[in-house]
Amino acid sequence: MINLELPKKLRASANQAHQVAQEIFRPASRKYDLAEHEYPVELDTMAAMVEGLSDSGTEQISGATGGRTGDEDKHATELLGNTNGGNMSALMNALETSWGDVGLMLSIPYQGLGNAAIAAVATDEQLKRFGKVWAAMAITEPSFGSDSAAVTATATLDGDEWVLNGTKIFVTAGSRATHIVVWASVDRSAGRAAIKSFVVPRDAKGLTVSRLEHKLGIKASDTAEIRFEDCRIPKDNILGSPEVNVEKGFAGVMQTFDNTRPLVAGMAVGVGRAALEELRQVLTDAGIEISYDKPANNQHAAAAEFLRLEADWEAAYLLSLRAAWMADNKKPNSLEASMSKAKAGRMGTDVTLKAVELAGATGYSQRTLLEKWGRDSKILDIFEGTQQIQQLIVARRVLGLSSDKLK
Repeated sequence: MINLELPKKLRASANQAHQVAQEIFRPASRKYDLAEHEYPVELDTMAAMVEGLSDSGTEQISGATGGRTGDEDKHATELLGNTNGGNMSALMNALETSWGDVGLMLSIPYQGLGNAAIAAVATDEQLKRFGKVWAAMAITEPSFGSDSAAVTATATLDGDEWVLNGTKIFVTAGSRATHIVVWASVDRSAGRAAIKSFVVPRDAKGLTVSRLEHKLGIKASDTAEIRFEDCRIPKDNILGSPEVNVEKGFAGVMQTFDNTRPLVAGMAVGVGRAALEELRQVLTDAGIEISYDKPANNQHAAAAEFLRLEADWEAAYLLSLRAAWMADNKKPNSLEASMSKAKAGRMGTDVTLKAVELAGATGYSQRTLLEKWGRDSKILDIFEGTQQIQQLIVARRVLGLSSDKLK
């Protein structure tokens, strides 16, 4: 029998994250949904807590080192055959805090998507330097969306400094993070192999936060457009190797997504669980019984639909666990990361919008958070690679075809 219970260490971490979601995020959720771009002062408490946990060595809410496995975990893997490390912990924390509020979860200090990028490709020396920064991630540009290989921003080496030029859009936490992980090309003629990621302090000269986006959902999170005009950073702020390896191609920076896509899947799972819990209460209050002993077709139509949604949620949850476990155990998980992101992203929108529908006027009004979750969940099916991109990646992996053969 397969035991899918979380180990004791992860249960403690998840419980801590759930308390944050329940006591800090959920009570403030509607407030910041209605006050877009207003800084959530509650996050200052989070910042102090995360910094204290990090300094004490007991940090449980994933940071820049979240995707890295230490020597003890490597030793455990050799002895036991598997381990649950930073990626699994980060997944569970993303799930629990997103149960509270996705926008606030994306605004937790020192927990930006750029931190996962640092964890994925930084050298050990860089991890020491950037381990305590709050890093956003800047990939998308006005000229492209999900095709990350279409990056036009440039990074030119000038002595001991890189000079960055270009514009990035839809940068989550772009105006609040202390650093930005920027994707740029070091040689436009070399194609995607020359795309590298750079850590840029937000106060660097030549970096300008030019605007904040107004959005459908996750309004508590700031989403910025950032311009780089002859922005200079130290030579060693390039993550990983500066060498352009045509044979390895785009694989280096794309490792980032193997870490972040399961996290986004976890966010969708968290929102989906919140919606299912609220929907169950609405249906129960309406006198509709949900039974696991009767066939679905012998129950109220709303109960049968709830069971379908719950089963879909369970599938997304298990796929997310699998992708994170593989990352922790150093197993190639690009296929599984995309599978979890595709399934959870689609599940999140289906569950939340169906919950709004089944709850009727209650779901469509602001009496509950159901309509908000319906709006928030859509971005989880879009960013870090759209639904269509994930399905394309899965098809390539399953069929064994390269990107130039299956577009």
